[in-house]
Amino acid sequence: MEQKIIFATGNEGKMKEIREILGDLNIPVQSMKEANIEIDIEESGETFEENSLIKATEVAKYTDAIVLADDSGLEIDALDKEPGVLSSRYLGEDTPYEIKNKEILIRMDDVPWTKRTARFVCAITVVFPDGAHKTIKAAMEGMIGYEAAGENGFGYDPIFYVPEFDCTSAQLTMEQKNQISHRGKALEMMKEVIKAYL
Repeated sequence: MEQKIIFATGNEGKMKEIREILGDLNIPVQSMKEANIEIDIEESGETFEENSLIKATEVAKYTDAIVLADDSGLEIDALDKEPGVLSSRYLGEDTPYEIKNKEILIRMDDVPWTKRTARFVCAITVVFPDGAHKTIKAAMEGMIGYEAAGENGFGYDPIFYVPEFDCTSAQLTMEQKNQISHRGKALEMMKEVIKAYL
């Protein structure tokens, strides 16, 4: 039977990044939607690792493909690590990121530059057809800028400033982003785990 990977997400921006990074495995990578898996998964974990394991395990019940799931988010030190695991549900599930980003910038208004440290965190779990699983976590350090900038990213990318490139995450090229992003790093490590399995 031909191997395939199902990634537990419906986020097209995310799928684009994932396909780019996992491309050299030469295995088709599908989203849940493309694999016709329509389930609601309650992300009840308290950490990124717990949530990614919950998602991967749940999707694996419906397929004999290799299942990958990630849970990622933004931790802002000055806001006591908020929005954290609630990043996608911050201010409500359906609230546009433009509004979420504005709200964060307002809350950060009086915070001096040196205290605006933040990071994107990503935990990825793989569940193999035989039930074996592994979770990998990576982070991308940066700062919260003073205004939103850039069109290339999604989510919180426009307010996340990357000192080494002197721009926001939404101003990076896809290539630059995949090199340094939390998801890029975690996927690169996960790729080795999948290669070893294959």
